[in-house]
Amino acid sequence: MKIVITYGTFDLLHVGHIHLLERLSRLGDRLVVGVSTDEFNEQKGKRSLYSFEERSKIVSALKCVDQVIAESDWQQKATDIEKYNIDIFGIGSDWQGKFDHLKEHCEVVYLSRTPNISTTDLKKSLSRIDSESIQMIKQGLDNVLELVKTIE
Repeated sequence: MKIVITYGTFDLLHVGHIHLLERLSRLGDRLVVGVSTDEFNEQKGKRSLYSFEERSKIVSALKCVDQVIAESDWQQKATDIEKYNIDIFGIGSDWQGKFDHLKEHCEVVYLSRTPNISTTDLKKSLSRIDSESIQMIKQGLDNVLELVKTIE
């Protein structure tokens, strides 16, 4: 049995995540996914919209994922590879070369990203939409206030 492992925050799960996880699952018989804890994300300077528990539940619900584990620090990957008898460590190509040191434990693969999608870009888009929406709501309330003044 060939076992594959990957890691990530998986906040705002999107089609790029799904493509990566599906491709990784096809490399073996089982896919183990390490989801970064809230505390670990804090150490990395990240803040997730969803809690670790919520993100873990979402990732666990995917049919291509066989097991979800907590990722609490950078150093645990080598330990996890031994603990779970991992054959392949896989991750997105944006990490190219960063995990080559794991080659002494298992095969390491870097898969290309889905073009034109990233969690960072989604968060930026949402923040723009949010501020635009606030402006529209404010304008609408101003219009209502003006209308109310004419009725008095």
